[in-house]
Amino acid sequence: MFDIVGRRNLYFTFSGLLLAVAIVSLAIFGLNLGIDFTSGSLLRVDLGADAATDTVANLVSSAGFSEAFVQSAGDTSVLIRTEPIDIPERTLIEDALRTLYPTAETLSFNTVGPVIGAELTRKALLAILVASAAILLYLTWGFRNVEWSFRYGVAAVATLVHDSLILIGVFSVLGKVAGIEIDSMFVTAVLTGVGFSVHDTIVVFDRIRENRRRHRDTGFGEVVNYSLNQTLDRSLNTSLTAVFVLAALLMLGGETIREFTLALLVGVVIGTYSSIFIASCLLVEWANRTLPWSGRSA
Repeated sequence: MFDIVGRRNLYFTFSGLLLAVAIVSLAIFGLNLGIDFTSGSLLRVDLGADAATDTVANLVSSAGFSEAFVQSAGDTSVLIRTEPIDIPERTLIEDALRTLYPTAETLSFNTVGPVIGAELTRKALLAILVASAAILLYLTWGFRNVEWSFRYGVAAVATLVHDSLILIGVFSVLGKVAGIEIDSMFVTAVLTGVGFSVHDTIVVFDRIRENRRRHRDTGFGEVVNYSLNQTLDRSLNTSLTAVFVLAALLMLGGETIREFTLALLVGVVIGTYSSIFIASCLLVEWANRTLPWSGRSA
């Protein structure tokens, strides 16, 4: 049997380092927000030839859009981001591109105004807050017949915050080094990853509840460690099946879902780690009065 609980300080230290990197990256670099949040227009164009971003940027600038940002999206495709534009202005860009790339074809065109961008930002934050509150209330009620039921909810929400911050921090770094943008689908990926993590955490918590009833004379830390070992195979098997599918989508899927798939993959990995090594260990720390708000000892 693995002594997971006994090494919890190692896991807390590792998580602390990840959180520190995430917070520092967010403070220095922030997030590379897409047009869903900042407003603007985004064209995805297949040039029909090798895409040279500098050349495309010059062509777009000659059409009167000198502030446009051009990013490669594959061997022959580019993403062109501008201020919000209408159809006639889009046509100007397409005509400028066809002077050098006669077979250029617009694959997609999206425009988001500043009001919609601000509304999406507000709703994204609200969704995360509502999810956290719902999880806290649900677990407190679901474990109402167990001692310290409120702690189970708090530990799950703390794990949720842990997972979300690390995932957002990863994409803050990727936004700086790889130009990956955050869009509304990223919020979906964050909430999906959080849901996966909380689901796995609840399975472990439920086993702790069962074993706590059966082994009243056993220390709480031992009960938690035994419960984690009982559910370890299930947690890893469930996560690995998701990881294999997402890894295949990441490598073989199209460009349009690559960032979304990457966010899901990172979220599942972080969620698996936290549900095993963080959530339940927080309960043990609380029971041992090592957290400042822990109350009485177990």
